[in-house]
Amino acid sequence: MRFMRVLGRFILLLCLAATVAMGAQEANLPADGSGGESDGTVPARELVQARGAVVVCEGMIDDGLFQSIRRRAESAIAGGAGYLVFEISTYGGAVEAADDIAKYLILDLGKRVRTVAYVSTEAISAGALISVSCQDIVMLANTTIGACAPIALGAELKGVEREKVESFIRAAFMRAAEANGYPEALLKAMVTMQIEVYRVRNTTTGQWEFFEGDGLPRDPNTYDLENKELICADDEILTLTASQAKEHGVARAVVAGRDEVFAFLADRDGVEFVGEPAVLRTTWSEEMVRWLNSPVVMSVLVMVALLGVYLELSTPGVGLPGLAAVVCLAVIIGSKYLHGLANWVEVAVLLVGIVLLLVEVFVLPGFGIAGTLGIACILAGLLGMLVKNAPGELPIPRGPEDWNVFAAGVLSLAAGFAGFVVLAMLSARFLPRMRLFSGLLLTAGASAGASEATGQSVGGSDLKVGDRGVVVSTLRPVGRARFADRLADVVARAGIVEKGTAVEVDEIHGNRVVVKVAKVKQDT
Repeated sequence: MRFMRVLGRFILLLCLAATVAMGAQEANLPADGSGGESDGTVPARELVQARGAVVVCEGMIDDGLFQSIRRRAESAIAGGAGYLVFEISTYGGAVEAADDIAKYLILDLGKRVRTVAYVSTEAISAGALISVSCQDIVMLANTTIGACAPIALGAELKGVEREKVESFIRAAFMRAAEANGYPEALLKAMVTMQIEVYRVRNTTTGQWEFFEGDGLPRDPNTYDLENKELICADDEILTLTASQAKEHGVARAVVAGRDEVFAFLADRDGVEFVGEPAVLRTTWSEEMVRWLNSPVVMSVLVMVALLGVYLELSTPGVGLPGLAAVVCLAVIIGSKYLHGLANWVEVAVLLVGIVLLLVEVFVLPGFGIAGTLGIACILAGLLGMLVKNAPGELPIPRGPEDWNVFAAGVLSLAAGFAGFVVLAMLSARFLPRMRLFSGLLLTAGASAGASEATGQSVGGSDLKVGDRGVVVSTLRPVGRARFADRLADVVARAGIVEKGTAVEVDEIHGNRVVVKVAKVKQDT
């Protein structure tokens, strides 16, 4: 029995050894089964297919461009793009808008796709911040990047105020340097003038490293301090050409055109781009919204809106001037909302003001609390739309950049109001003399004879408090009443007054005649 157990164990070991040998032989065979010999060739690397898209970023950087970039980027990703190339061509713009774009690139897009900045002309000021917020920068030959020192509208930033703004922008550049591996000292020198930057070779790695003047290394065994190079003096703002940016590690490559950008990415990352990259530009509607928010256009809209209200109150009925005022006001509100400057709070305050003003004009006689509150709400709503704020946050300027935007907006509103005053004075003086418009304006010279001949209303200037007449069109509360041989546009003091009711003039405010139901009904 003992002999049989030993023999069984021996046979089991032989079987295990044979199994291991067969497995090793199969592992040594090539995949094609051609045998153990090799022809010495290296198999080609398999390329990964990818899709690319180009998002064009040109012109002034503002909130409208941020909204457009986000829309186009999301559209490209929905279409399967894994590489987003942002074609940069700008001399700068609003710092807050650029920071919003930068945070969107780093904190959102950078986690989903590969972001590449392609500087096609210039990436100056806020354009530089957007560029370094991309994971790669590729520059067209002979282009530049940098010069992001802040400036204020109509004033020079000094002392604490300048440092407050610069520290914010420096932090944004440092965030980009940490996220995307750009030399931090160089990016800070694009913002602040007092920063001196040197390039020093690391003798251990053989690589160039960048240091601020007060942060130079002291170890001569690791760094070649004797041959350090000054890149940016302390009285300069750093701006780099394409070749300098490539040499200093800010740009990954310098190319001759957009096609070479994708060729560089394909070669570096081992990808094959499928089809032609889609080129996404701003739409005509986005450009129109940005144009409508420009200071000059905004001034014209405000001027036309005010002039329309003035002419509407000076003419009988509701006509073209009132329609023009409503259209201009709707354009102002809509453009501000689409531009990201108006939240529902500002819009609601403005609409409440308009309703109060309409109630004051068409329902309540005279001009009192409702009219005053209406004007105050309209002004508050318009001023609130000049400052960008989060929903539920008061639209109050919180920094120099906000104050710059707010000041520019107030200036455009003031210019529009000044233009309205001038045109209102001219219209009051000259329009009644023009045959085309003489029948549209209520004037003191309108005679009773003209009223009878044409059936047109005359103003309240030839009426007085206590005059009695008969309603010829139902007052809702605005309508017409006949006083002796004259017709006049009137406003009922309260409620709806039916046709044929005797009324009495209660108040007169310029061309606005307020009537009440007469105590004694007159025969008609």
